[in-house]
Amino acid sequence: MAQVRQFSRRGSRHARQDSQEGSRQDSREDPRQDSREGPRQYYSHREILEVMSGLMLAMLTSMISTSVVTTALPTIVGELGGQEHYSWVASATMLTMTVSTPVWGKLSDLFGRKPMFQTALGLFVAASLVAGLSQDMGQLIAARAVQGLGVGGLSALAQVILGDIVSPRERGRYSGYMGAVFGIATVAGPLLGGFLVDADGLGWRWCFYVVVPFAAIAFAVVQRVLRLPRVKRDTSIDIWGATTITGAATALMLLLTLGGRQFPWNSPWTYALGAAGLVMLALAVVAERAARAPILPPRLFRNRTFVLTGVASLFVGMAMFGAMIYLPQYLQIVKGLSPAHSGLMTLPMVLALFVSAVVSGRIASRTGRWKLFPAAGLLIVATGQYLLSRLGMNAGEWLIGLYVGVLGIGLGLTMQMLILAAQNGAEPRDMAASTSGATFFRSLGGAIGVAAFGAILVNRLDAEMADRLRAARITLPGGAPELGSPGAIQALPEPIRSIVLESFTRGLETVFLVGVPIALLGFVAVLLLRELPLRDADPPPKAPRTEELTTGSHMP
Repeated sequence: MAQVRQFSRRGSRHARQDSQEGSRQDSREDPRQDSREGPRQYYSHREILEVMSGLMLAMLTSMISTSVVTTALPTIVGELGGQEHYSWVASATMLTMTVSTPVWGKLSDLFGRKPMFQTALGLFVAASLVAGLSQDMGQLIAARAVQGLGVGGLSALAQVILGDIVSPRERGRYSGYMGAVFGIATVAGPLLGGFLVDADGLGWRWCFYVVVPFAAIAFAVVQRVLRLPRVKRDTSIDIWGATTITGAATALMLLLTLGGRQFPWNSPWTYALGAAGLVMLALAVVAERAARAPILPPRLFRNRTFVLTGVASLFVGMAMFGAMIYLPQYLQIVKGLSPAHSGLMTLPMVLALFVSAVVSGRIASRTGRWKLFPAAGLLIVATGQYLLSRLGMNAGEWLIGLYVGVLGIGLGLTMQMLILAAQNGAEPRDMAASTSGATFFRSLGGAIGVAAFGAILVNRLDAEMADRLRAARITLPGGAPELGSPGAIQALPEPIRSIVLESFTRGLETVFLVGVPIALLGFVAVLLLRELPLRDADPPPKAPRTEELTTGSHMP
């Protein structure tokens, strides 16, 4: 009898080793394996919802930190620096979030999903506290850059963990929940930021402090409900890939942000930054081809689905973040709304995004078809951007709400479906890389969009003010009025105030109009995608495994 138990234990050990090895090679094996239980194929709906509660709470916290600043940014920049730094307060976060996203996926392969998810959450909290204590623009931008590292980890790993535990067919249903979280954060953030800026005794610094208790709750929930195995994966960190990708993105961001303002477009600085970006991009290609475990494996770029979803995600990020960052400037500077009121004006967009994301996710799970949603969504995004470009100075609030609602519908139909398509078309071994890669391209698009749209706005604003001052025969000592917070702009004497507001309106119209062809390029990329029906989970394994183990069927 003792010998049978010994053989049983030995058989169980061999079975566990076989199942762990198979999990790295076969997509049918469930990642939820540890030293106490054999392979397990499925999570129940209740178990998935428990895990999702932790993921969504952490994502809600990080997304609020991004959106809570949008309504406060005009006030922050007006107090600490000036309009020329506006784009960098947002771009610093977008840049570090972009370049760190694929690195977090690789780190989770090495050290486990849950520890890395919690590390990203802790990093985000620490950077939020430092941002709230900032005394000048340099400190704030640096803190926002570190904050972006944490947000990159949370956004990427939430999708990776979801891909680990849910089949592609069912993933559409749960991806809709992720999109809904984005919508809630998008509405809660601007509203919260507006009320904090307007509240007596608080101010814009509390936009960073307020996320700390939310993050602490999220950490506790994740610790309690997220039960993932510690699966040892044979991989390593691609240091050179991370360095060269970061260098290429940074050079591009500097060129777009500083070009035409800090130095002329036709200048040695422009050519130097352009050349540096191209060189770093070429080195990134070499580094990824030579790396044993690249951040973005070259084989992914032979996958048509990954390439096209990446391109579409890039354009979606440009259109989305460009509108979200600069819409509060229109509402607060041109329309003269308070931060709290401008936050309320984003409500139609977020409600539309919420509904369209959840409904499209459920339909995709039920039918297995997904391509219609991002294709229609990008056309609607282009329509929304065009409508926003036609607002002018005298648009009513109901019209603004209608137009931002149109934009929200398009974004809700598009964002999560592109990540779902990338996951569905990837090999099981590339789940983390393809998920973080799709998120990477969306974040990269956002970083480029914020920087490029900021450059367009600043250059158009300067040109418009110079032309209008010249036409009015007004000469100012510096050539143009110094622009501060929205309140300071509203307090300018006439006719200077009218000139500034009209110039801002023309500049923002150009920003929104540029978003139209960007969204249409994303639409073309989606049209070129081949629709692969969402995969169902494989049938569960047969039950007799336990009896086989106890009879010593694995005995050598």
